[in-house]
Amino acid sequence: MMMRHPNQQALLANMTRGYRMKTATRRGARACAAVFALLLAPAANAADAANAAYPTKPIRMMTATTIGSGPDVLARMLGTRLSEMWGQQVVVDNRAGASGLIGAELVAKAAPDGYTLWMATMTQLISTTMYQKYMMTRDFVPVAGVASTAFVVSVSATLPVKTMAEFVAYAKARPGQVMYGSGGQGSTPHLCMELLQSLAGIKLAHVPYKGSVIALTDMMGGQMHSTCAAAPAMPPFVQGGKVRSLAVTTRESTQLAPGLPPVADAVPGYELVGWYGILAPRGTPKDVITKINKALVEVLRLPDVQARLNAVGAEAAYSGPAEFGVFLQKETARWEKVLREANIKPSE
Repeated sequence: MMMRHPNQQALLANMTRGYRMKTATRRGARACAAVFALLLAPAANAADAANAAYPTKPIRMMTATTIGSGPDVLARMLGTRLSEMWGQQVVVDNRAGASGLIGAELVAKAAPDGYTLWMATMTQLISTTMYQKYMMTRDFVPVAGVASTAFVVSVSATLPVKTMAEFVAYAKARPGQVMYGSGGQGSTPHLCMELLQSLAGIKLAHVPYKGSVIALTDMMGGQMHSTCAAAPAMPPFVQGGKVRSLAVTTRESTQLAPGLPPVADAVPGYELVGWYGILAPRGTPKDVITKINKALVEVLRLPDVQARLNAVGAEAAYSGPAEFGVFLQKETARWEKVLREANIKPSE
């Protein structure tokens, strides 16, 4: 015979009341969740609609270089065609200085909405890696690789040299007296000439500028002896006859710098190839990245754009966000090693 608990009725009443309270709590939680979903839905839908309509206002394309530099030339060329395609102006914003960190910081801290883009280069990857600030693989999202270029070793026409071999001989006879200008400590022009010194066995004097175009301008005036600059920046300076291009940094001769022999002809083993790519602030929506990438693909496939790129010393070299991201990881590792082995550190 089953024994009855003396307070069985009270116990059953408490259990029933507890069950009802838990059920009510669950119902309340579900109701709250539904309310929050309703409240959030308009915001999410509005964001989706804004992304789908992108762009609805002007886009700023940043370069961490001066006007007339390679990145500036390419940014304006691509920006013009994107403006025509989107019906929204693409404004090129040049923010040179601090080895590219000024421009990098502005983009990294911009709203991640697709309205601030960065025409980035190998030079800025090297400098941000050197300073360990605003690194491309950490603080940005890749949009697309857009072009590759050669660099050109040039001298002032006041120097009595016409070939790379003559320049090497001239510098060997004057250790530490021949000056070269660069776009700043750790920039590609800096490492271009450091690599030349290492392989050729010469000693040059480094003079860092806020941008390579300023170094080229001083070279025209005879205040600077030599430099290494991206091919797209060279035509205006060479045409005046006051700057003499000696050799191209690619392993073989290239249509990007017609008529120039490779540095490797006089300095065996030398090679350096530059690149350009578009980055956006970290957190930029994927659908916006996809839309920008798709537009860039269309622009880079246009025959007249490819011809214009070639005319200024660059070549269309498209890569999607994922592929460009992998490339940036490899480039970062490569230049970290070069900087470490050459003991190149940020200037004080």
